[in-house]
Amino acid sequence: MFLKSLASTIALPLLQPLRAAAVGTAAAPLRLAYIYLPNGVNTKMWFPQGSGTNYKLSPSLEPLEGLRDHLQIIRGLALDKARANGDGPGDHARANATFLTGCQARKTAGADIRIGVSADQLVAKQLGQTTRLPSLELSTDEPRRSGNCDSGYSCAYQYNLAWRSETTPAPPMRDPRAVFEALFGSADGKGNLERQQRKQSVLDFVMEDTKRLQNRASGADRNKLDEYFTAVREIEQRIEMAEKHRKSVPEIDKPNGVPETYQEHIRTMFDLMTVAFQTDTTRVSTFLLAHDGSNRTFPEIGVNEAHHNISHHQRDARRLELIAKIDRYYAAEFARFLDKLKNTREGNGNLLDHSMIVFGSGISDGDRHNHEDLPLILAGHGNGSLKTGRLWQADDNTPMTNLHLSLLDRMGVNAERVGDSTGKLAI
Repeated sequence: MFLKSLASTIALPLLQPLRAAAVGTAAAPLRLAYIYLPNGVNTKMWFPQGSGTNYKLSPSLEPLEGLRDHLQIIRGLALDKARANGDGPGDHARANATFLTGCQARKTAGADIRIGVSADQLVAKQLGQTTRLPSLELSTDEPRRSGNCDSGYSCAYQYNLAWRSETTPAPPMRDPRAVFEALFGSADGKGNLERQQRKQSVLDFVMEDTKRLQNRASGADRNKLDEYFTAVREIEQRIEMAEKHRKSVPEIDKPNGVPETYQEHIRTMFDLMTVAFQTDTTRVSTFLLAHDGSNRTFPEIGVNEAHHNISHHQRDARRLELIAKIDRYYAAEFARFLDKLKNTREGNGNLLDHSMIVFGSGISDGDRHNHEDLPLILAGHGNGSLKTGRLWQADDNTPMTNLHLSLLDRMGVNAERVGDSTGKLAI
């Protein structure tokens, strides 16, 4: 009864006594995440040289050097349905819409949108009942479901990675406060309201019961609880600091909880995804770092020009250098996230051992708007089922959906096809 009461307020990491008492928990649960990189890359600076295990990380991917044994670079995959195929311009909208569906988006700016079910939602439909949240969708952009965004395509295509059905996206959450409440709020909502009224943190609200659990836990589990609660506390304090700052500048009409800087926003979302996986609150997540076509600037690294604009580089050396800076910036944030997973212990391993994390874009060269030989990284060990530490080359124009099908198979999801898939990959 005590554990049930506590779990209704805050999710907990799986401790050894609970694991031993649970049925069918011989192996750690497997997690799957997709992280979308907008506007393609500077291909000459992004793709490594060499092959197999004998490859050298490129300048753009150098931040991942310490993690090369935990990932593989994948080349040769394509999104055929992101190509025009008779529909004319609109590559940015199609890149986002096709990335996880492998389907051709109906070209419309109206309400009659249609695409296909995304790979992550196939997982959510079959495995979602085993976790509190079937899936977790994140973004740094405000979600949109309507409007004309890219050459006659609805904004719904460009601002959503996940699709529950052919006509219904699964809108991502932008505000870290909303994500935090979804992860740690009480199931019936009453605890959320009471805590907001009393202006107490989630941890303070359950502190008495928390202390009882810590006193009963073993030494190893006590340390694990301390680490976990510290991580949750840090995230909540970071969000509260952002909210406090926003309230002090009322003329900025932005949602409470969204950090002041883009880097802090990305990191907060990655940290929330980490604790969502750590607590087994969900086993599948997507993160739209920014929608394709995004014109975000990056003053923190000296890039004050709009990303989408400079992605049309026309082989200009200065613009290519700026794109490479952005590519390296994103790689560094991805490396920080992977380190977080690697340093989060679980059973005899860590979260990175028990995860499959896809990082990449639906466009290769932003100037060409091409959708073949996509920049893709697959990180994690998939509970020992993935071959890491290598550059893996697929046959040219292999459907990216073959990668989805391969990962879904490891998740235990029964799927004969995903979009235009033709088979599974030997990854």
